[in-house]
Amino acid sequence: MVSKAAAYAQTSQNNDQLVIAHAGLVKKIAHHLKGRLPASVLLDDLIQSGMIGLLEAAKNFDGSKGASFETFAGIRIRGAMLDEIRRGDWVPRSVHRNSRAVQKAIDEVEKEHGRDAKEHEIAEKLGINLDEYAQMLNDIASGKIIGMDDLGVSEDVLVVDGQAESDDSYSHAVSGRFQTALAEAIKGLPEKEALTLSLYYDEELNLKEIGQVLNVSESRVSQIHSQAMVRLKGRLNNWS
Repeated sequence: MVSKAAAYAQTSQNNDQLVIAHAGLVKKIAHHLKGRLPASVLLDDLIQSGMIGLLEAAKNFDGSKGASFETFAGIRIRGAMLDEIRRGDWVPRSVHRNSRAVQKAIDEVEKEHGRDAKEHEIAEKLGINLDEYAQMLNDIASGKIIGMDDLGVSEDVLVVDGQAESDDSYSHAVSGRFQTALAEAIKGLPEKEALTLSLYYDEELNLKEIGQVLNVSESRVSQIHSQAMVRLKGRLNNWS
């Protein structure tokens, strides 16, 4: 009969082997995220938090659930990196204030005209010129990690067929309705904004690559992305 101490030692050894074998996955995910984040986020910080996520994944992985460890670990690693980024609250209050102001201006212009608000109209509503508005969008983009989860989408979770409990049906229904509302809202965006989001989130291109597709600068892509996300937030405020 195997003692508890021996079983623990074997489990610990297996976990160590998983961590060693998948350390490269942490670097891969870190480099992928780094290309999509502000320059203020350091690669070493991503790798460090990702390694913590990998350790937790090795500790909690249950192979009987049907998922591969790499899939399970990848989700935990990315989640740990994003959690660390969110904890690093370097965002000045002015950036949050400007984001809310842009959202309000877009909403007011669209209610007045019954169509998508154009950039010069948003700038006029804010009482600033186009250059100042562009800088405001740059500040919003560089100061905050804007993602679909900021719109109300939950963190990545691994759900294996048959694993979810029946009492989760309500939350799944709510999530499904939100996804539908989000998809419709994205379809209703101006063409360039919708395309930017599609290339960024679906195709997972970075800002430089999207700029090559749209034939604009990386900075301009950042502005388009920020404006699209702020516009979406306003349109999804009262989704049902």
